[in-house]
Amino acid sequence: MSLSILNNIAAIYAQTNLNQTQNSLQNTLTQLSSGSRINSGADDAAGLALADGLKANEAALTQSATNATEGVGLLQTADGALAQVTSLLNRAVTLATEAANGTLNSSQVSSANQEYQNILTEIGNIGSTTNYNGNAVFSATATNIFVSDGTSSGSTTFSENIGALTTASVGTTSAGAGEDFTAAGVTTLTAASASNVLTSLTSAIQDVAYQRGNIGASINQLNAASNVASSENVNLTSAENSVRATNYGQATSDLAKYQVLSQTGISALAQANSTQQEILKLLQ
Repeated sequence: MSLSILNNIAAIYAQTNLNQTQNSLQNTLTQLSSGSRINSGADDAAGLALADGLKANEAALTQSATNATEGVGLLQTADGALAQVTSLLNRAVTLATEAANGTLNSSQVSSANQEYQNILTEIGNIGSTTNYNGNAVFSATATNIFVSDGTSSGSTTFSENIGALTTASVGTTSAGAGEDFTAAGVTTLTAASASNVLTSLTSAIQDVAYQRGNIGASINQLNAASNVASSENVNLTSAENSVRATNYGQATSDLAKYQVLSQTGISALAQANSTQQEILKLLQ
């Protein structure tokens, strides 16, 4: 190998290798400090696309579990209100049974009728004022609960139709239509009409129970959907972690390697630069 000073090839090689080592060392330190193996597209383009796609799925599933939970809250509000309606109807049954007895005088029947009217009013109030997040709970308009993993094929909409609640009807009934609380138009609880009212009240209680059963089934369905979304989210998070997370065993091993290479590279570059100094001896 001839001696020359025009280009120090050994130094160029040493500098190139040192630069590569420094870049690798910086990348390793970034992985160790961030906890992520992929900090830019240059690190692993395919891995970044996969990890970001999984992250989007996780975000959709997290919110979907929340959506389902909120839907359960809506249904539980309706169920609680209907439980109160059942209590009121049971009291009305007691009043109707009492009023039908011929031993009561007109004043006592009138008192029973007044309480009965109050019960009807309260049931109407429950139907019109019960709300969830500012929206009426008892409505003929269905509430759509959306659950998705972020893809069109993984999306489901649960249509929850609680139905209306008035003194004339209660949502969906076992007979397919709302029952009259007011006993086919009888609004005054007299001794003569009490038995008819009693029959209507019994049917109303059955309809409320039927409606609560439907709501309970929907609550179980939404809870299942929430559990599935949460479980899938855990699995996708694990998959994303395996792609994105820093392998600290590998990274610390690389750190030690690149630190040694950096030190030897600096030493080699210094030696390469010093070799040309030998040419001066030829000129002495």
